[in-house]
Amino acid sequence: MIPQLRSRFNRDYSPEKYAELLARLEERCGSRVDFRVAETPIFIDKSLLDQMADVGSELASRLIGDSTYMEAAHRAIPRNYCVPGEVRHPHFLTADFGLVRNPAGGLSPKLVELQAFPSVYAYQAVLAKMYQCVYELGPDLGCFLGGLDKDSYLELFSRTILGGQDPLHVVLSEIDPEHQKTKPDFEVTARKLGLTVVDITSIEPEQDQLYYRNAQGKRIQIHRIYNRAIADELVARNIKLPFDLTRQWDVEWAGHPNWYFLISKFSLPWLTRWGGFGGVVPPAVFLDEFLVGDGRQRLEAAGVELPMPGRDAVYRELLLKPLFSFAGKGIQFDPTQAELEAIPPGERSQYMVQQRVRFEPTIDTPAGLTQAEIRIMYLWPDRGTLRAALPLVRLGRGKMMGVDHNRDQEWVGGSAAFYPTGM
Repeated sequence: MIPQLRSRFNRDYSPEKYAELLARLEERCGSRVDFRVAETPIFIDKSLLDQMADVGSELASRLIGDSTYMEAAHRAIPRNYCVPGEVRHPHFLTADFGLVRNPAGGLSPKLVELQAFPSVYAYQAVLAKMYQCVYELGPDLGCFLGGLDKDSYLELFSRTILGGQDPLHVVLSEIDPEHQKTKPDFEVTARKLGLTVVDITSIEPEQDQLYYRNAQGKRIQIHRIYNRAIADELVARNIKLPFDLTRQWDVEWAGHPNWYFLISKFSLPWLTRWGGFGGVVPPAVFLDEFLVGDGRQRLEAAGVELPMPGRDAVYRELLLKPLFSFAGKGIQFDPTQAELEAIPPGERSQYMVQQRVRFEPTIDTPAGLTQAEIRIMYLWPDRGTLRAALPLVRLGRGKMMGVDHNRDQEWVGGSAAFYPTGM
């Protein structure tokens, strides 16, 4: 973190500026922002952001390039959600990192998870712009990565989603998008790119084509889908789509649904097994391997301190995570041996246990020291290369860093990262 920028921001901050930030953010988004926005961005050395971006890219490339891993990941896709027409790489990738204190006393990134699924790319660029404007941060601070600026970022974002298609025939699909907390991102995306936001349950199939209806009720063929519908939400809501996901349709996907499963928490035990990566990957094993196989021994060999096995054992250094969940759903801290064994044997391969990342409180705010989780968001257009594009930040003080888990506090929530362009 950069102390002089931090102290200057705290000195110049006022509740009136924060109220202006929220008002201008909602005005620019054209929608109410229902999740908490942090009072402050963070100020961080570009070298640390670049380090995270390079690590995330390295991990994704290793996974995609390993045929054994990819075959195993394909087998883990639920049968009803294995979609034909898979493209050779994900269009979107996010890598989440926590900051931990290293032995030298400095800060080092620690991977939380990888996910090949879209994040709030449009909204995040607006949020960063609003921080810069309202708080008068000045032109000597940057927020984009990979050599991008606001114009080239928008061009890359547009190229990745539209893929050369006429925006009239491109839709952003989501479950009940009007009532999703990410609606501000949908609104900005639609306005910037000219596409239409649709409820995935309203898509109409006919022969090999898919259609949507515009605001006038006219039926329009879909050539490309920017998919924002999360599989576990479809399952949780018991939603039956009007078209069969497992059938080949005459449509392209921007964010093919299979990649949600192919690069996910499923990858972490594999990265642990391979080792290396500068210690940035916290050790993890599948739950069935931990209870029956050699998973416990591998965690201990990686330096994770575990209690003696027994029904009363409490694993305070471990997190229990379902492999395919979003926004922190289903994560359990301090699981007990009894709780782990209560998961039916046939379901244990759908969970993992991972060493807990203990975030270092590094952001000095009027409400006290605050932790930061930094998400590196990548874009990978058709016939292009994987490129780090923009960081997203979550500030929090509890066990969980998601905005839903910090709604009743101040100086926490969704945020942005800035770096001095001269450093």
